[in-house]
Amino acid sequence: MKDSRILSSFQELPHAEGARPLAQMPELVRVRDLVFDTCKAGVVLRAVLFVQAIAAVAGLFGATTVWGWLTQMALFTGAALPATLVWLLTVCALKKPLDGLPIPAQWTAGMALGALAALYGCGLLVWMGLADPAPWLGSAASGALVAAVLVAALVWRTKARAPAGATAQLAELQARIRPHFLFNTLNTAIALVREEPAKAENLLEDLSELFRHALADTKEAVPLRQELELAEHYLAIEQLRFGERLKVEWSLDEAASKARLPPLILQPLVENAVKHGVEPSPGGAMVRISTQRRGSVVVIKVTNTVPAGSGRRGHGLALDNVRQRLTLLHDVQGRFQSALVNGVFQVRLEIPI
Repeated sequence: MKDSRILSSFQELPHAEGARPLAQMPELVRVRDLVFDTCKAGVVLRAVLFVQAIAAVAGLFGATTVWGWLTQMALFTGAALPATLVWLLTVCALKKPLDGLPIPAQWTAGMALGALAALYGCGLLVWMGLADPAPWLGSAASGALVAAVLVAALVWRTKARAPAGATAQLAELQARIRPHFLFNTLNTAIALVREEPAKAENLLEDLSELFRHALADTKEAVPLRQELELAEHYLAIEQLRFGERLKVEWSLDEAASKARLPPLILQPLVENAVKHGVEPSPGGAMVRISTQRRGSVVVIKVTNTVPAGSGRRGHGLALDNVRQRLTLLHDVQGRFQSALVNGVFQVRLEIPI
């Protein structure tokens, strides 16, 4: 009788101070560098040196003596250096709006600002009487070209820093999962240990496997098969918490199991399905996980039903984190899509073999 009361009251069991169950944890906040952050001294120095090198090479054309080369380089520098500084300051001031634009628009805006900055530099030469006739068109074209190179360098700089950020985010996610999820799962095991010892044993085995993968120091890609096993252990634990409210359907293609994913990328998607589909719904929800190989691509889908008025809309930060980590591994070959259609939320991943 005592154990029955413990089991029946598990849903109301209080958590440790400051602890929350896994499904109620806040999403991992996305932290990333701004591509157009040209306010850094190192970025300004490299940009100025790059443009100065272009001016030095351009000065060689038409120069027959060292003095002629120095004169030409000084002339080019008088236009290029102010234009470069104007471009850097403008982009720095507009870094947040620029980062919010679609990628093609970012490049277009950066090149347009480069053309305008070059026209400003050309105007300085005209004002000082050093350019007659004024090469307006050539200046605008060269400014746009140099700006395109600088934007490309800023993008490469951000991508080079991204893996370290993703590793830190993964470590933070693991640190959050360990205490709260362990606390809730052990309380479930305590409630089951006398009346249903077999279930308690299975629960602890699932927990052991889950944490064996979660705590592994794995930075390389892992097979899809391993990620599916991890999701299965997680759902088995949550099944004891939600009972018949959690309905799980698997549709797995064995030919897809060798596709490689970043570690711990599938479990957050399954967790989201439980959090936003099952937990807020009194009647529960269906969670479907499917994999299918289509030629050289593997398609992974995680879907959950969202009853009208019962699903909580999240901020999408966990989904953004998964999307970024997938891009880091597979670049343009990996695709990530999510949509809510007719009460069904679906996340779709495409992974190259």
